[in-house]
Amino acid sequence: MNGVAAAAIRWTCAMLILACAACGGGGAGSAASQPAPGASDADINLLFMGNSHTLVNDVPGMVGEMVRAARPARTVAAVTAPGSLFLGERADDAPTLDLMRSRHWDFIVLQAQEYSSSGQFTYPTDGAEALVRMANDLHAVPILFPEWPRLGIDESQRIYALHVSIAQKQAACVAPIPQAFDLAKVRTPDIVLHAADGNHSSPAGAFLASLVIANTITLFPPDRLAYLPSIPVDAATQERLRTVAAESLGANASRLTCPAAPLLPA
Repeated sequence: MNGVAAAAIRWTCAMLILACAACGGGGAGSAASQPAPGASDADINLLFMGNSHTLVNDVPGMVGEMVRAARPARTVAAVTAPGSLFLGERADDAPTLDLMRSRHWDFIVLQAQEYSSSGQFTYPTDGAEALVRMANDLHAVPILFPEWPRLGIDESQRIYALHVSIAQKQAACVAPIPQAFDLAKVRTPDIVLHAADGNHSSPAGAFLASLVIANTITLFPPDRLAYLPSIPVDAATQERLRTVAAESLGANASRLTCPAAPLLPA
């Protein structure tokens, strides 16, 4: 195929991924699925489930790279559950539940709790609570992944508080991602954290969110991580965002809601 046709196909695929699910309160998740990698013999096994906020820019892949850097003597597998679904949908999704039961997971990262974009409506959290309960029953540490605020909208505290309310019902960690984005807006206003739609992440935004999730898993200080050349964010931007993440996590510890979660051995 010629270069123009190939570029058109790549653009179409990217748009389909972005369209697969909106922000927490913006409609049902897509049934489109990504096949998850098979079982591995890794020392640290991470399972991610969510919608396009997890899939776009490959947050699971970034987190996996960071955990490997923080635990260089150990192997890491980062697996993404099939589909792009809200947590309420995942709680009844057979492929997701089968994957959860298929092997031992050390950490299960849960994103895509529905929330009202306007703040005027309340969506049930039963599905998220059921998944957190199941993760605990399977002896995995559940980590709730609150989405970053949309560009120009003051909603960080509301999104974070919603996820904390879930953790108060079923024990889970809550990664303080919204707070990191708010601090980055002040400390590094020139770094673009959002995609053009103002909802999804840019590569730099996904990198910042991944730093917070990786810290929730390892407690390794973000500003001590080395440059990760496999991640499509330049070295200078990585360094600045590592500093932002470290400062933000100093004020908003990643395990405030799960102090009893086991430490990941070095």
